Amino acid sequence: MMLREILTGCSYEDAPSDADMDLDTDIQGMAYDSRNVKQRYLFVAMKGEKFDGHDFVGDAIRRGAAVIVTEKEMHAGGTCLLVKDSRKAIACMANNFYERPSESLTLTGITGTNGKTTTTYILKSVLESWGKAVGLIGTIRHMIRDTVCPALHTTPESLEFHGLLREMLRAGCSHVISEVSSHALAQHRTDYVNFDAAVFTNLTRDHLDYHHTMDEYFRAKERLFLELLDEEGTSVVNFDDQYGKRLLSRLRATDRDRHILTYGVNEEADITVRNIRNSFSGLAFTLLFRGHAYDIASSLMGMPNVYNILSAAGAAVSLGVPPEAIIDGVAKAGTVTGRFERIDYGQAFYCFVDYAHTEDALQRLISTAREMLAHHGALTGREGHQGGAGSPRIITVFGCGGDRYRGKRPAMGELAARLSDFVIVTSDNPRTEDPLDIIRDIEGGIAGKNYLREPDRKKAIQKAVDMAGEGDVVLVAGKGHEDYQEIKGIRFPFSDREVLKEGIMNKLKIRHAQ
Repeated sequence: MMLREILTGCSYEDAPSDADMDLDTDIQGMAYDSRNVKQRYLFVAMKGEKFDGHDFVGDAIRRGAAVIVTEKEMHAGGTCLLVKDSRKAIACMANNFYERPSESLTLTGITGTNGKTTTTYILKSVLESWGKAVGLIGTIRHMIRDTVCPALHTTPESLEFHGLLREMLRAGCSHVISEVSSHALAQHRTDYVNFDAAVFTNLTRDHLDYHHTMDEYFRAKERLFLELLDEEGTSVVNFDDQYGKRLLSRLRATDRDRHILTYGVNEEADITVRNIRNSFSGLAFTLLFRGHAYDIASSLMGMPNVYNILSAAGAAVSLGVPPEAIIDGVAKAGTVTGRFERIDYGQAFYCFVDYAHTEDALQRLISTAREMLAHHGALTGREGHQGGAGSPRIITVFGCGGDRYRGKRPAMGELAARLSDFVIVTSDNPRTEDPLDIIRDIEGGIAGKNYLREPDRKKAIQKAVDMAGEGDVVLVAGKGHEDYQEIKGIRFPFSDREVLKEGIMNKLKIRHAQ
């Protein structure tokens, strides 16, 4: 593609004179990592968390870069464009280079602290029940129809994002669903993407190591609705969330007021529910919308998934999906890896793996397990309330990630010990921190003695399994789908699901041997 086409609509502050800059230069590719540069590439120097691309301009030129885009004046030779913000620039240029793929797709963006991943999978199932070919961009994996690609970030850098959209378009996808993280919005990774629907799930305390304040965190999220959503696109907002209400106020102060759809348990929401039946076998409830009632059944469990189903249904409605496809798609959507995922090998107790790594997510996880125990107890005649003599117990295994916001650690310790019958505090992804320091931070919030510390996560999970009796619930929280544990910059293979399976099998073998 010619350089002039890549630069269409993109602003840059300075460039060589027209005599020195050939806008008809044929650009063969783009990169922001100098190691990926080849002959006649355009290289964009970006500042990252660990490295600054400006330090690798020389390497990019040696590898064959024909054009360099930087935020600072450099005498690197060749064509050099100066821009105010490399991230904004690469988003514009990538969109042009990949021929503006989002304009030919029906694209839904889903943002919020919790529920994004599950909502994308439910919506994908709904759209497929409607007969559409669907692409998905998310935390666990990217999917081009049925082809699975690994995901390094919840939302890829803009160069990869636009590239994925073009691949999906070429593969015949008509619809794409993407998780949109606050980091991605703050770093302009989804700029120049045309979203037809945007979903807000909720906002709770997280990522404050990056955003610093909840207000800054919220402002990053609202960009999806105020800046990136198509003028005729629909905002689908959680009416029950305090930040959802704040977003609604912001939207209603603009000309987007007529393109809002709310959902929630609150009967004032556009899409709401009644008769919720929540059990270890799944969910059933009645969905209410515009005077009509629809019976919904799902293998997903817990109140958080009621909200996830409602948010997916809201997005589907905004895209014109008929009710029968929504009902069918929700029913067909299976459980999502690492999201309240039941691990069952015939043991006499319940085991779940969940990605909960925030205060709100952990509270919802434990509360959901408590509600399900109560429902199960009502059916079987065995009490499921906390602390009752002979009642089933909830045993929670969790830790907190290193090099992340420390303020949530004691708060998570407090609520885990308060809501669980017993807690095993362990290591998560300590990254560069000492796991014991993280555990001490968590312990700072625990007032009682219903816990123990076990820094070795594998041993912690085994202890929880060994401790569990008939009807108890073991919750392993924090890592969910992840198949590694990051320690001192190295990722070691580690899967909560596999370790939990091993622990269960060990216990069953011992029992059979006896």
